[in-house]
Amino acid sequence: MADKTNCATNAPIPHKIAVVMYDGVIPTDAFVPCDTFSRVQLSSGESPYQVTLCSNATHINSPFCSINIPDSLDLLNKVDTIILPGTNDTAAPIPASLIQALQQAAEAGTRIASICTGAFVLAATGLLNGKKATTHWNQAMQLQQAYPKINVDPNVLFVDNGQILTSAGALAGIDLCLHMIRNDFGAQVAADAARISVMPLERAGGQKQFIKHPQSTDNGSSLQPLLSWVENNLSDELNISQLAKQAAMSPRTLNRRFVEQLGIPPSAWILNCRARYAQQLLETTSYTMEQVATKTGFGSTANLRKQFRRVVGTSPSAYRKSFGSRAG
Repeated sequence: MADKTNCATNAPIPHKIAVVMYDGVIPTDAFVPCDTFSRVQLSSGESPYQVTLCSNATHINSPFCSINIPDSLDLLNKVDTIILPGTNDTAAPIPASLIQALQQAAEAGTRIASICTGAFVLAATGLLNGKKATTHWNQAMQLQQAYPKINVDPNVLFVDNGQILTSAGALAGIDLCLHMIRNDFGAQVAADAARISVMPLERAGGQKQFIKHPQSTDNGSSLQPLLSWVENNLSDELNISQLAKQAAMSPRTLNRRFVEQLGIPPSAWILNCRARYAQQLLETTSYTMEQVATKTGFGSTANLRKQFRRVVGTSPSAYRKSFGSRAG
């Protein structure tokens, strides 16, 4: 039996993850968490995650390929986290052996997360009853009708209920993985993982699913150069006019680009970015609150406390008390 220590405070190393496979599994949903978690490294150079595929069969069929599976469902009572990837047939019956194995794992305290339509597999266990959940927006109504005891939100990228988590489709699966990495090992490790995945870490769960991304960065429409500039100048007093000048576009156009590409306006993105940087400093340095407020651009400790609680949900001092041991 794996150590079920609360991974948000003292995750064991290696933290064992099982990705459950079944006929009709969407390959991207299954292999994105494998790739994302397996590339994570701590400052010591250790790889904190160990990822394995498992199934109730030794061989499964999915769109575009067939896959041999190395482990059985017995693995689920030996891991710390279970990932349920999406399936292309949400009406397919869920094997009773899988439902039972997931229920037993939940009782033992194992964290369970679904990606995209994997929420249908998770819903079949009853573990989402009475909870908020999400899935790909195109299947949200179907999930709500099939499982009326679940509060389905079709808009958000992911939902964290603590032990049970769900995410929307496609890239939202990476957002959920990065969110779990942050909870397990802190902001710096998650930021490094985001850079490897070429993903913005600031995409929080409450962001909308309907986010447009430019097909090419060659036409100057990508915000990435501006985002990098902002991250390097967080201590400055940033405003929409200054950002628009830096991006060589009008404030109105800049605001529209932010909403299209990131799902939120510039002011909200800067606030999130500052809060994430504050998390990193609180975890990895002994800076005073005044220093953290200055370096992150919040200006005063009062504003730091106010805005940090707004984004993170707790005070800077409480956050440091919980996660400050990760320094170094």
